[in-house]
Amino acid sequence: MAGKPRIAIVGAGNLGTALARSLRRAGYVIDVVLAHSPGKSLNKAKRLAHEIGARPATDPSALKDADVVWLCVPDSAIAAAARSLAERLKWKGKVALHSSGALTSDELAALGYRGASVGSVHPLMTFVPGSSLGRSLPSLAGVPFALEGDARALRVTRGIVRDLGGTACTIRKKDKAAYHAWGTFASPLLIALLATTEQVASCAGVNRKAARRRMIPILLQTLANYASFDAAGAFSGPIVRGDVDTVKRHLRVLHKVPGAGAVYAALARAALLYLPAKRRGELARVLRG
Repeated sequence: MAGKPRIAIVGAGNLGTALARSLRRAGYVIDVVLAHSPGKSLNKAKRLAHEIGARPATDPSALKDADVVWLCVPDSAIAAAARSLAERLKWKGKVALHSSGALTSDELAALGYRGASVGSVHPLMTFVPGSSLGRSLPSLAGVPFALEGDARALRVTRGIVRDLGGTACTIRKKDKAAYHAWGTFASPLLIALLATTEQVASCAGVNRKAARRRMIPILLQTLANYASFDAAGAFSGPIVRGDVDTVKRHLRVLHKVPGAGAVYAALARAALLYLPAKRRGELARVLRG
């Protein structure tokens, strides 16, 4: 492809919206935003298309002029979408991508059989509903993108990632599930931990809104410590000190908060595996109890 390829986005959800905006800012022409059906899906596509100078459509034939077709649909819909699109236009010379973190480019096999170059490209970043509304649009600069696919798809995708300011990282097909589990620990399960933390705060008489506000300084400092000193250097509190009595007190009071005791014990056991701690044997016995 000479110059920047023309790109079509299939799906105007959180990821599709954030990606389309970033691509447009990077100088790419977004040819079409394709919706799977009239109604809510098409309305989202129309809003995004209007913003980035693209055409909204529900007919796959609208993709005919795109060099790159980027499927931003739920994981469970990728293979079915590829099969549906395969019969509707000529794919030879096109690049077809999807952005699942867990699934491989094999999900696009129907398009590969029709002559497309296929790949998966997943940004290690979180996209939430506020992103599509412009309230929390993450920058893709510096974001690592996990790339997997055939040689041509990888070559084209590396150029796109470079223009977005991201970092291209190739990944083996067999490693995708573990990679996505890693990302799930880094963001969604971290949010689950914070939600549990809010419930523990309520047990201490602090409401959720106040708890969130008061936690921000320690959360930011913890991340800063992790970035500067790694996990072991950022670890503090009763486990690293071997304060068995304090851990016992924590476990007793956490029985009042549904699920919190199990979360605490699981994380504490992980700390004993991976992080510095004193009196490991005693702590392990307390956590088993």
